[in-house]
Amino acid sequence: MNILVITGSPKGKDSITLHTCLYLEKQFPQHTFNYLHAGQRIKSLEKDFTLALEALRAAELIVFCYPVYTFLVPYQLHRFIELMKASGLDLSAKTATQVTTSKHFYDITAHQFIKDNCADLGLRCLDGLSADMEDILTEKGQKQAVDWMEFVFWQLAGGAAQQLAAIAEKKPGRKAVIVADLLPGDSRLQQMIDRFRAVFPYECDLVNIEDFPFMGGCLSCFNCAATGKCVYKDGFDEYLRGTIHKHDAIVYAFRIKDHSMGSRFKLYDDRQFCNGHRTVTMGTPFGYLVCGPYAEEPNLQLLLEARAQVGGNFLAGVATDEIDAERAVDALSATLCRAMETQYTPPQNFLGVGGMKIFRDLIYQMRGLMRADHKFFRSHGQYDFPQKQWKTSLKMYLVGWLMNNPRMKAKAGGKMTEGMIAPYKKVLDASGRPSEKEK
Repeated sequence: MNILVITGSPKGKDSITLHTCLYLEKQFPQHTFNYLHAGQRIKSLEKDFTLALEALRAAELIVFCYPVYTFLVPYQLHRFIELMKASGLDLSAKTATQVTTSKHFYDITAHQFIKDNCADLGLRCLDGLSADMEDILTEKGQKQAVDWMEFVFWQLAGGAAQQLAAIAEKKPGRKAVIVADLLPGDSRLQQMIDRFRAVFPYECDLVNIEDFPFMGGCLSCFNCAATGKCVYKDGFDEYLRGTIHKHDAIVYAFRIKDHSMGSRFKLYDDRQFCNGHRTVTMGTPFGYLVCGPYAEEPNLQLLLEARAQVGGNFLAGVATDEIDAERAVDALSATLCRAMETQYTPPQNFLGVGGMKIFRDLIYQMRGLMRADHKFFRSHGQYDFPQKQWKTSLKMYLVGWLMNNPRMKAKAGGKMTEGMIAPYKKVLDASGRPSEKEK
């Protein structure tokens, strides 16, 4: 595949974000990576867009590669997108995605900006990789980048295409569960559930929360704070852990009501506070079967993404009955199946990182009361306070001293940038530096 990486950083080859793509190039030598440093060369591209047009025409996959600047892409990439639109080039047969680095501060708005502009250009846009600035320096970050790229190639190869026939015999070893708010008259939702269970290649249980004898909603009594045991005697806490959370994937099925999943699901969600703020299902992929005008519900869309992000769950998809329900359900089934089999867990974005930092600080402050949460956070390394990273802090003091000393700053010259990207070059050298093909 011919892949065009459009780098939006004004630093060009010295971009930290670029090194993630260079690393991926080395991991996938069967594909051709070309690079267009749009951010660094925006002035010349404004005068002559010919080389960019040639590169875009030749590309089979377009990757927007950029650092997140103040909620969006850098100005230079923004301007490049304007030039793309002004060129009149037909990109409707092509696919795009994106790679970003940041500290996850509103990376979600930057990614949505690219998605919206790809829609304007007629480009199919796949979910991108939102990495921390230092992720590619770690084994976990490197694996997440490779897993993401493999997921992109899987999608491009039609991995989530419609499955035309029901599975005659289920595969062993894994099991999913559908948690539904299903009433007798919900024939459309029932059809979506039946379709999913038919095409999903593994066993899939069905739990209808309408059947559970809830004694009431959460009372915020904190009886569960120390032991995780709910004050109600209806057994929901044990039922949740033993019947639902034991599965390898969870699919929620509901009809949109009052711009939400409905009051019954709100009861279910609130009662999950028996687990406090503990991300007990992290790593378990989620999916949704939805009846109703989901495309008209931006707040509900944000809610479903946020739930998955904060919980550390990959959102495999939301299948709705708005256009082609069967095809949407089949795509969700295929994607959820792959996520289960590969244990796909991309990095958390602003919603997940920001939410967990709030919970981290809250639980640490209230650890005397929320003892079960405190024990969980401590044992899972979720107390990642910045003061623990003392080596980085000392390094920043040194850099700050250099930057504020005119004599040392003048002596350092361009070596400051070289020093910043040196660790990233070391990663590339360790895996064999790719030959960058610049446009």
